[in-house]
Amino acid sequence: MTKDDGHTIAADALWQAQRDAVPCGPIHTHLNAGDINAAYAVQQINIERSLAQGGRVIGHKIGLTAKAVQAQMGVDQPDYGTLLSNMIIGDGGTIAADRVLQPKIEAEIAFIMGEDLDIAQPNAADVLRATAFIAPAIEIVDSRIADWKITLLDTIADNASSGLLVLGSPAISPLGFDFTGCEMDMTLNGQSVSTGTGAACMGSPVTAVAWLAEKMRDNGTPIRAGQIILSGALGPMAPVSGKATVEASIGGLGHVSVSFAE
Repeated sequence: MTKDDGHTIAADALWQAQRDAVPCGPIHTHLNAGDINAAYAVQQINIERSLAQGGRVIGHKIGLTAKAVQAQMGVDQPDYGTLLSNMIIGDGGTIAADRVLQPKIEAEIAFIMGEDLDIAQPNAADVLRATAFIAPAIEIVDSRIADWKITLLDTIADNASSGLLVLGSPAISPLGFDFTGCEMDMTLNGQSVSTGTGAACMGSPVTAVAWLAEKMRDNGTPIRAGQIILSGALGPMAPVSGKATVEASIGGLGHVSVSFAE
């Protein structure tokens, strides 16, 4: 079996799991151990399939930024994935049961870019200058792999375990916002399930976006004006099952909510 055969087999398994709503087994066995580039190649195969079916790239997400989430997933570094036009759910909206397989929820800060971020070694000042506004967000992470039994290669190949996203309000300028000290609280059916601060996200969500900008420029797909960037969780993620209402608040920024149908 050639390297490309392994990529295709892994991509096919993930694509079929999403299409049939039946999680598959781990796919890292089709890749060379530790080959992160191969995992991103698998991710790209299925992104291109989605685009061929009429999807549109609307941004990117950074995953595994919080140490608490890395510990939950048994990994030691961030990753990234692509946000597509069919992933957006309106603030206060309801997610049908068949839209997700094994959902977990995270609260984070979304950056909406006003300018391209296509420069070498971007820093926090570059990120702030290029950002039009920020908003509170809930990311619904999901896995096509059964029981979330994943390695870093599995989650990267699975588009960084992307599912859906919800943007809250208000949207404000990033200038003057306390990205490090802002406090997050996320509730599930009225009970707090995750708390944290901006410092949990690689020290600051701005730092996380700068990290992503460099990665995306290096692989030839720099961050562009108008894109949404999910900067990473501000605290541990929490599982969701059955009918549920999720609400998240980020101090100094705002609120966001979404419900899951039974």
